[in-house]
Amino acid sequence: MSIQESIKIVPQGDIAVVEFDLVGEKVNKFSTPVMMRLQEVLGELKRSSYKAVIFKSNKAKIFIAGADIEEIKSMTTKEQFEAAVKGGQDIMNQVEDLPMPTIAAVNGACMGGGCEFILSCDYRIASEDSSTKIGLPEIQLGILPGFGGTQRMPRVIGLQAALDIILAGKSVNAKKALKIGLVDKMVHPNLLMDQATKWAKEIIAKGGQKRRKQFQPQGVMNKVLESALGRGIVFKKAREGVMKATKGHYPAPLKALEVIQRTYGSSDREAGMRIEREGFCELGITDTSKNLIHVFYLTEMVKKQTGVSGVNVKPKEVKAMGILGAGTMGGGIAYVAADKGIHVRMKDLNSDALGKGLKHASDLWMKLLKRKSIDKYQFQQKMDLVSVGTDYAGFKNLDVVVEAIVEDMGIKQKVIGECAGQMRPDAIIATNTSSLSVTEMSKGHPRPEFFAGMHFFNPVNKMPLVEVIRGEKTSDETIATIFELTKKMGKMPVVVKDGPGFLVNRLLLPYMAEAAFLMQEGMSIEFVDKAYVKEFGMPMGPFELMDEVGLDVCIKVLKIFKKAFGDRIEMAPLMDKLGESGRLGRKNGKGFYQYSEDGKRGDVDQSIYGVLGLGTPTNPYDSKECIERGVFAMVNECSLALIEDRIVETPHEVDLAMIMGTGFPPFRGGLLKYTDTIGTQYVADQLALYASSRKAPRLKPSTPLTNMAKSNRKFYS
Repeated sequence: MSIQESIKIVPQGDIAVVEFDLVGEKVNKFSTPVMMRLQEVLGELKRSSYKAVIFKSNKAKIFIAGADIEEIKSMTTKEQFEAAVKGGQDIMNQVEDLPMPTIAAVNGACMGGGCEFILSCDYRIASEDSSTKIGLPEIQLGILPGFGGTQRMPRVIGLQAALDIILAGKSVNAKKALKIGLVDKMVHPNLLMDQATKWAKEIIAKGGQKRRKQFQPQGVMNKVLESALGRGIVFKKAREGVMKATKGHYPAPLKALEVIQRTYGSSDREAGMRIEREGFCELGITDTSKNLIHVFYLTEMVKKQTGVSGVNVKPKEVKAMGILGAGTMGGGIAYVAADKGIHVRMKDLNSDALGKGLKHASDLWMKLLKRKSIDKYQFQQKMDLVSVGTDYAGFKNLDVVVEAIVEDMGIKQKVIGECAGQMRPDAIIATNTSSLSVTEMSKGHPRPEFFAGMHFFNPVNKMPLVEVIRGEKTSDETIATIFELTKKMGKMPVVVKDGPGFLVNRLLLPYMAEAAFLMQEGMSIEFVDKAYVKEFGMPMGPFELMDEVGLDVCIKVLKIFKKAFGDRIEMAPLMDKLGESGRLGRKNGKGFYQYSEDGKRGDVDQSIYGVLGLGTPTNPYDSKECIERGVFAMVNECSLALIEDRIVETPHEVDLAMIMGTGFPPFRGGLLKYTDTIGTQYVADQLALYASSRKAPRLKPSTPLTNMAKSNRKFYS
């Protein structure tokens, strides 16, 4: 079948129905061949006698997913971007300039170029199906909407609503799209084409009016903000918001803001498109954009994977799952599972604990209810999927149980064995341990092939990563099932081999431990944390992170590492004093930082230097050394975890895990992508320098890293 079949005109009397159905693909996307075919179709329509056109998709739950990211990824020069973007803009202009009225009938994802396409149509009708999402996510790829999105969206829905979508790369559901005027009508999915056809006939009957929708602000305040003076305030506030969210590390939202500010309110379409195009071309060639596209591909890869490479294995379906332990973690896991329609049975020793777990899940849904993301009926539906009990009633019907009890090997083994006795022989148990051996723990299970690790990160509702841990006897089917379950729960799974700290904690601990050495050597907490956040782009500095994790947990895991890896792991002398100080971080309101009664972090607790027997900080090093010692310590450990111990199979999994599990700056592409950018030789040389000058054998470059540096080999080679 040819590309002709991907977009075709189906005559319905005076109305032309144009069907998008990209041959051989699951989604409709605007690749170069598709755009060329669309141009042919537009030419046919322009020459035809049709009185109205309806654009629809024949793909289930997809209208048009956007441009072909592969093509964007392959472009490296401004000239390449200029030609591609100009071509796209011209085609959207042709849609806008068709002589007859056009209606976009949207069901499913309508993103990026798809959204820009419907903005070029005169009228828009959307189905209320939950899959219908309309938005401009280009900012998340380090670019800006380039097919007229910065020009048409503000004109259609007004400046404030458009900036809200464009600057954050957001999408909205049909209900929100209707409210802000992005679509004109919303109907049941089964009625979409009937209603679109009926509407087209009504428009024809009234004379077949074209329309270039112009936003009309309602209410005094909105009218003021849309005035020339008001716009200045809107742009100023938007810029402040962008800087607060990005710390200036992401050029795309600032460039998009500049483009809109220069063009909003102008009727010169050609000049507006040129300014948009120039902005796009400027961003397309940046490292930031290339790195963000790399991150996009990391997440896309997971969608196609099963968690088991080289083996054709089918995961079991999981309809009902149990949770042992109803604390904050248990309640969080119950929430993410039930939110995706999985029946959950939560078990704990007493009703008080169960009440807390249930309340935690309820509070999270209540936030969605208050934001009107769900209604009261949906709230109750989700709550009804969670049941609780102090015994194993109903466990025979469960497909998977996640154990989230106290971090004690003996207790875990006992409870796992007890639970396995109450379940079907082929049911799976997964432990949510953060530091204990999954292989050792599986000895408590009578059938260890049905046992694995499923390490969630705190807070469960916000952190996307789940480490799926394979014990020595874990079966392929068990891994595939937990991997698929993780995706079903809306999380990002990375399969890791059993080993101390698994992957993320193993890499994070040297980073946090190095911060303690910097403090020991005279650096202030504020200076180090600020360097990581403001300069490097981490979501929080190492001291803030230690407070979040819990200082007792950090010390405990460091000791586990010391036992596992010997002299390679050093602990700053202040860590022992920290352990004796009774400071636990956020959880008891005393750590490196001060905390209010409601748990909000305040300033650094200056008394901590005295508590730990340190003098007033003198900040003897610059921010470059602080950042490099922490980040390069992670790279050093990673070279051992990846190359020697094969904790994961590829650098892709390292980068995905570090971004999703620690917030490693996506604009840097991930820990190993960043290392490849600056060079393994540079990293090894700097580590050797710090190991020598700071008398820090722990920073000596590892053998695998040294070998890579000798030939300047990359992790992604």
